[in-house]
Amino acid sequence: MADPQSYRPAPGAIPTDPGVYRFSDADGRVIYVGKAKSLRPRLTSYFSDPSTLHFRTQTMVRTAAKVEWTVVRNELEALQLEYTWIKEFDPRFNVKYRDDKSYPWVAITWSEEFPRVFVGRGAKRKGNRYFGPYAQAWAIRDTIDVLLTVFPMRSCTAGVFRSAKASGRPCLFGYIGKCSAPCVGRIDAQEHRDLVQDVCDFLAGKTTALTSRVERQMKQAASDLEFEKAAVLRDRLGALGQATEKNAIVLGDGTDADVIALAEDPLEVAVQIFHVRSGRIRGERGWVADRTDDAGTAELIEAFLLHHYGAVAAETEVAQAIPPEILLPIRPASGEVLADLLTEQRGSRVTIHVPRRGTKAALLETAARNAREALVLHKTRRASDLSTRNRALEEIQEALGLPGVPLRIECFDISHLQGTEIVASMVVFEDGLPRKGDYRRFIIRSVDGSNDVAAMSEVISRRFSRLRDDAAPADGAEAAGPLLVDPTTGVPRRFAYAPGLVVVDGGAPQVAAARQALAELGMSHIPVCGLAKRLEEVWLPEDDYPVILPRTSEALYLLQRVRDEAHRFAITHHRGRRSRAMVESVLDEIPGLGEIRRKALLTYFGSLKKLRAATPADIALVPGIGPKTAAVIHAAVLAQSPTEALNAATGELIQQ
Repeated sequence: MADPQSYRPAPGAIPTDPGVYRFSDADGRVIYVGKAKSLRPRLTSYFSDPSTLHFRTQTMVRTAAKVEWTVVRNELEALQLEYTWIKEFDPRFNVKYRDDKSYPWVAITWSEEFPRVFVGRGAKRKGNRYFGPYAQAWAIRDTIDVLLTVFPMRSCTAGVFRSAKASGRPCLFGYIGKCSAPCVGRIDAQEHRDLVQDVCDFLAGKTTALTSRVERQMKQAASDLEFEKAAVLRDRLGALGQATEKNAIVLGDGTDADVIALAEDPLEVAVQIFHVRSGRIRGERGWVADRTDDAGTAELIEAFLLHHYGAVAAETEVAQAIPPEILLPIRPASGEVLADLLTEQRGSRVTIHVPRRGTKAALLETAARNAREALVLHKTRRASDLSTRNRALEEIQEALGLPGVPLRIECFDISHLQGTEIVASMVVFEDGLPRKGDYRRFIIRSVDGSNDVAAMSEVISRRFSRLRDDAAPADGAEAAGPLLVDPTTGVPRRFAYAPGLVVVDGGAPQVAAARQALAELGMSHIPVCGLAKRLEEVWLPEDDYPVILPRTSEALYLLQRVRDEAHRFAITHHRGRRSRAMVESVLDEIPGLGEIRRKALLTYFGSLKKLRAATPADIALVPGIGPKTAAVIHAAVLAQSPTEALNAATGELIQQ
């Protein structure tokens, strides 16, 4: 790899104007394209201390051998040029969104003399019109089946069409009225193309005009006393309505819009898009991409919009077309400049909205929920793959210099609120998968204030003291290792397994505390590392600098998953403790409510949320609580100020 300083431009040579830059490797291939409002500070940042750069950015500047730039007049021109260069060079270090799964689309072979309609997946071909993508294949197949009763266009394969044409007999669809049988000359090419155009209009969302036209034709046939034709048109009108109802109206104003939402974590981002046409969801699609840098949500949205609408510039059918309105959770980094670029591409005004309330905001939240589920599903699939897990464990062993593959990993995290209700969690992963039966929760009582280091030392000491005790020989007998099974009960001792790696949530101070606690217990042989959240750095004991794992490595992915699980488990425990403490503080202010009845209430409800949701009759069901006391408790827990509510409720009780 090249030394970035070998091709670094002189600071004075870089202009301060807006522009677009590109990094190229030694072979002249463009590997990254970016834009900037001011080129000088942006390009200078790439040649600063490498340790401050995102790992992928470090790799990019070391892979590159040259950087060039083009000055433009304004930010819109910069966005246009960036968009053009990304399409032209397809740089490897720019974000690449990939489909999270394969979506079906409807294709119409428009270039054929008698076009055919079918549902398919995969690569697309020139000469065809495509509609979609759609969420479920069965739903769009049902819609096409109903549409063929309204507009009986051809749906058979080329082989079936040629066979019917040679024999002079139509296929089954021709006999049951779901095909106009152009193969045997029942309809000419132009009439058949008119049917195809009607199907295209329907799939494009132009259902109102179609319904009105069929209704006019039906009335005209009835007035001309062509009752059989009118009956056929009546049936077609009903079928058309049935097909239309398969897509529920989500925006009552008939809006054409794309609704785009993101779900992200430090390593990956998932995008979900709903294609709304004439107020109905005509299709949806999802993507998952690796994060290439520390860009925020606004930058990720901008990169996705350029990727999506740039990739479909040549495909202007339905979902791929740029709609007049785009709904986003946050404005893109370029703001209205990106809207101006899309306006130029579309040929008419494109607006970008961030809905805060109403139907559009609710639809955006639905898209966001789908994005979150897609990201979770993607991570689950990745974690469940055996070869991937094995590779992750081997990468951890190699990166941290462990004596063996860490088949059992234990991770510890501390949670508190400004030094109150300090708790800790321990989660266990075996063979790269969570072993929830071995999870443990700790209450830290010997530490005052926000001292995470001392709390970490205590929880490590408590956990491994248990391991040491289980390893001790009984009745003077010698033991080669820990007693994994209780000799009196025969039950496995889950705390008796020594982990292959201890992970703590935090940096060098937490790692040092964990190492010191293990050393005091005589267990210095157990490896320890820490994972810091800010830059996802892996800290080892007595090392001055962290280990930087590639953002795309399976090792970092597994360590992050273990750390996040420990954090989730600790937060859940802390919230439960805090809720219980709030209940206790409210109940303590109620006169006449002794310790026994307070414990009964805590046992019965468990949290302040459940107690607030209870009615006085529900509270009166608790043993030892009468109706009058239940009314006082109910008033106290519902009030903004429990003391004021208590005074009012007690006064009413005295008057009674």
